[in-house]
Amino acid sequence: MSISSALNAARSGLQINSLRADITAGNVANANTAGYVRRSVLVGERVVGGTTAGVQSDGIARSQDMYLTAQRRSVTSDLAQADMLSSAWKTISARVGDSTDSESLFSKFSDFENALSDLALSPESATNATAVITAANSLIGEFHDLSQMVFDMRSDADRQIADGVDTVNNALKGIETLNERISGANPDSSETAALMDERQRLLDSISEYIPVKAVDRDYGRIDVITPEGVFLLSGKARTLEFTPSTAFTPTDTVGGGQLSGLTVDGVDLTPSAASFGAVSSGLFGALFTLRDTDLPQFGAQLDTMAGDLISRLSDDSIDPTKTPGDYGLFVDPAGTGAAGLAGRIALNAAVDPAQGGASWRLRDGIGAATAGPSGYSDTLNRMVSAFTAVNAINSNGIQGAFSATDMVAQFSSLVGTKRVQNESVLSSTSAQHTMLLEAEQSKNGVDIDSEMQDLMLIEQAYAANARVIQTASDMIDRLMELL
Repeated sequence: MSISSALNAARSGLQINSLRADITAGNVANANTAGYVRRSVLVGERVVGGTTAGVQSDGIARSQDMYLTAQRRSVTSDLAQADMLSSAWKTISARVGDSTDSESLFSKFSDFENALSDLALSPESATNATAVITAANSLIGEFHDLSQMVFDMRSDADRQIADGVDTVNNALKGIETLNERISGANPDSSETAALMDERQRLLDSISEYIPVKAVDRDYGRIDVITPEGVFLLSGKARTLEFTPSTAFTPTDTVGGGQLSGLTVDGVDLTPSAASFGAVSSGLFGALFTLRDTDLPQFGAQLDTMAGDLISRLSDDSIDPTKTPGDYGLFVDPAGTGAAGLAGRIALNAAVDPAQGGASWRLRDGIGAATAGPSGYSDTLNRMVSAFTAVNAINSNGIQGAFSATDMVAQFSSLVGTKRVQNESVLSSTSAQHTMLLEAEQSKNGVDIDSEMQDLMLIEQAYAANARVIQTASDMIDRLMELL
């Protein structure tokens, strides 16, 4: 090898090691950057005229295990769904409360039962009569508040779906743009690696809402497809379509046409749809489940309990003074049936001083024109018996034989069971996601200790190449002296 060849080889070594140092430093700097994939320099032999002439860069490689990334991305969708459902049912359960919570629905039922029993024992007591009115209004208020919570949570889920559709559509357009930039760039450059990282981050953001897979295409492009086979991006980004709702009623459904589903190019992605493209997971899966299934079921159970309460205390055998078939202590002002009843239930105006009635009618009867004997308790005793009677119930998931208070205890238990079930799913899914994320990071991420060791080796190689140049320079100087 000539001195000039040695110089050229050493110079190429300096260039490569300088590039390696730059890439390694970038790895260290981005060790904690979300979505960053470790880079490395592909080094190849440089051959000129059939003769080795040092080294050259054959490109920048991203150390990504695509299989692990795809697995982790799939579980990301499951985790987003599990987290949303668990959070929602935790909120619902906390709001419903249990027997230890003085503000729970169960406690409101129990307080009303106790107040009614106290008045039956002392029917002459105006204080006890006022306590019954207060307890009844408190119970009614709790029904109204829980019914409003259902409305608010359904409305919020609908809004989050709309926001999610915007997020996914923007991400798909972003991937389309990145596809074009990647296809026109040097496939082995640092720029392309950075663009691919950004594209992976957009895919991850989409996978939180809907499970997706990346399908490799020519020139570094990808298409985006759901596990069910619906293309969200095929060359060009497709647009997810959803119409936010402006109002909700208990009877509004997707099937009835009052609520919007989720579509793309005419394919129905709505989780509850009888369609091959129905979304199976992700935030969309959770939000549609809450809006269209879980919350309506919860609201219907509230309506069942409100209806049972009205029915128990409206039995004609309780109060001979009221017109047969009329409401008793509790009424449905609209009289439109079970749907939404928990939000409408009210106290009969005849017994409520705040509505122009008189509390002594609790004792003497809804239809009583004047107050009767202060010690009369027959009607009150029949009301207590009706409230505590064990009735068969089989409606909206509440099944069994219950007194009024026992039924709300069963309802609270059902809510608690739902919360525990969703927490269990979240726990197992979170553990699986953590395992896959750690495995992915071990393959794709940056190990700072390893990078620092590489830097030491790069420094040594750089110094060795510099030494070769210095030696060659000394040899040239010596030759010049001899000449």
